[in-house]
Amino acid sequence: MIRVFFAEWRKLRRPTLFLGTMGAVAAVTALVTSVLFLLIDSRNGNGREGRTITRQTLELPHGLSLGFSTSAGLLGLVALCIFASQTAQEYTHGTLRNLLVRQPKRLTLLLGKFISMVSFAMVTVIISAVVSISLAFGLSGKAKVITTAWTTGDARIAFLHTFINVFLSVIAYGTVGMILGLIFRAPIPAISLGVAWLLIVENIIAATVKHSGRWMPGQLITTISSGGDITASYLHAMWVVSAYLVLGVVVVSVLFRRRDVAN
Repeated sequence: MIRVFFAEWRKLRRPTLFLGTMGAVAAVTALVTSVLFLLIDSRNGNGREGRTITRQTLELPHGLSLGFSTSAGLLGLVALCIFASQTAQEYTHGTLRNLLVRQPKRLTLLLGKFISMVSFAMVTVIISAVVSISLAFGLSGKAKVITTAWTTGDARIAFLHTFINVFLSVIAYGTVGMILGLIFRAPIPAISLGVAWLLIVENIIAATVKHSGRWMPGQLITTISSGGDITASYLHAMWVVSAYLVLGVVVVSVLFRRRDVAN
């Protein structure tokens, strides 16, 4: 499995993929955090879905990590795309057959690839956290936000909780991407279907069908990243998302073991 891990990282560390992904993550996080502080007095809101996050809220201990947690959804979509493309392109490029020659245990190969991509996702989350915190301190003066509470022990605990929740949500998105990649065995349909469902279909259903958000994976992954919200409790979101992912992993594991390696 260790060899599979490092073999996968040889692809993930390619400059076009690694630097491009990290640059996109930094840019997205910078945009979200900047909007949070620069539009603090805007009537149109400065948070997700037009919500207003007040100056008093940002001055609380958890205010330091609000920009970071708000970026979780976009970080998750990046993870979904990476996991789906890195999995599905083994079929489209015909390289899966060569990998199985070196590692004939299919599930060991799959697990090694997954762990490698999880570590890649961890790097994106760390970079997002660094960019968000740096900008929060840098823009606090312009936004007239008092940062005294940001250097307390409560702030560090709140940030740790936020980091764990964001990382879990990103891994959940990535796992969905890997499941779709194994089902469709081609990057374009896997990514397009995943993004369309999570960004468009689920939001439409949640807005029109009462309480439906309590059972849709994308909505619940967002709940996990925020530590719980009005849609569902944190514990409910964790259980339901875990059930969806376990079911998906079981299905694709069976398919991966039995289907032909060619697309």
